[in-house]
Amino acid sequence: MVQSAKPANNNISPLTLILQAVVLILSLLGASSTSFADPDKPELREIYNESSPEWLQSVGRLDVPGIKYANGHRVHHRENCSATLVGSPGKRASYIVTAWHCLEFYRDLSHTITFNLDVSGDEKLILEVRPIIDGGSMNADWAILELVERTPHPDQPFGLVLAGSEAGSDAGHSKTLSMAGYSRDPGLGASGAALTYHTNCESITQGKYSTSSNCQAYKGASGGAVVTYSQSGAALFAGVISEGDSEGTSTFVPVSNFRSVLNRYIR
Repeated sequence: MVQSAKPANNNISPLTLILQAVVLILSLLGASSTSFADPDKPELREIYNESSPEWLQSVGRLDVPGIKYANGHRVHHRENCSATLVGSPGKRASYIVTAWHCLEFYRDLSHTITFNLDVSGDEKLILEVRPIIDGGSMNADWAILELVERTPHPDQPFGLVLAGSEAGSDAGHSKTLSMAGYSRDPGLGASGAALTYHTNCESITQGKYSTSSNCQAYKGASGGAVVTYSQSGAALFAGVISEGDSEGTSTFVPVSNFRSVLNRYIR
């Protein structure tokens, strides 16, 4: 909160004081606006609704309780990311994929990680999950978690099938993508309350550890789904969102980087 100090010179006119206040307010607004994307940049994402593609039902919010260290003291920290149910064709999914950095500060195993799905209308499905294995660094920014309750809820989606199987190909071989997550921007993302997605974006460059794209995503979408499509149009899990600049360039880890590990669990 900004507090106004009493002027040292009682001869300062009221108009001068008003102008000084306006300058201060404008400077504060200018400083805060750099935290978000350019408001003049076209919005390419959509908000999930009942007419959205069915595969989006497998993308949820991940709530991770963690502990950071600041000035030598333990500080409680909650990381809000995104995650995706993945599985085999025709089977209810028992595993989710997110980004490694979403679990970086998870140290107390007695605290519960929850995966939240908006299954229909106002109904929410809250599932407890536990970490299984992860890449261990930003160079391998992926993690696999298991649902604690192995008996699937009747409203639980089946989960996305992995790209690279008989049904389709990796994102590295197909440039057209879709990307979805719970971005925490104050616009369409509603500070993390709304699932947003960008369809018909493309991969740009493929590096050793990650692939860059022109898909729009903001902080909070980390761990969310990158999807490509089979020749028949089926949505396939092609990777996990890693990071981005909130302006139109987002990087992801292709599922090909950890498919062999993931297949050990979902098959």
